[in-house]
Amino acid sequence: MDPLTAFAAIKSAISAGKQLHSMTKDIAGFFDAVDGAKSNHAKKKSSMFASSNEEAMDTFMKRQQAIDCEAELRELITQTRGFSQYQELLNLRKEIRLERKEQARLDLIKTEEKKEMLMSIAGILIIIGALLGGSIAYLLYLDLISF
Repeated sequence: MDPLTAFAAIKSAISAGKQLHSMTKDIAGFFDAVDGAKSNHAKKKSSMFASSNEEAMDTFMKRQQAIDCEAELRELITQTRGFSQYQELLNLRKEIRLERKEQARLDLIKTEEKKEMLMSIAGILIIIGALLGGSIAYLLYLDLISF
């Protein structure tokens, strides 16, 4: 989602008198769009393939628009709801960011555990197969079994 579109939705909701806690989805979408615009600009800047001035300028402008929208949202909330509501919003954003970071960490741990389990199972199956194959070969060598 574009930060400007998300900001417009929040602005109209605040103007209509909606409470911040009832707009968490809209606000989260806005901050996701802002963070996406900022990170896209950072990725394009550090990419060795991003030699196009137009592409660099586009990401720069989107980043600046996101920053401007963020500042305008701060002003809008402090003027209509007060500074304490803006602080509540920042705290909510921080909590969401920390929860997502923790969830990503837990997902990574879970993925690593699954990989380790699969590797262990594969190793055990290989050992069992080698032992079984070796046993059959030995029994064939002693002529105790025949095919």
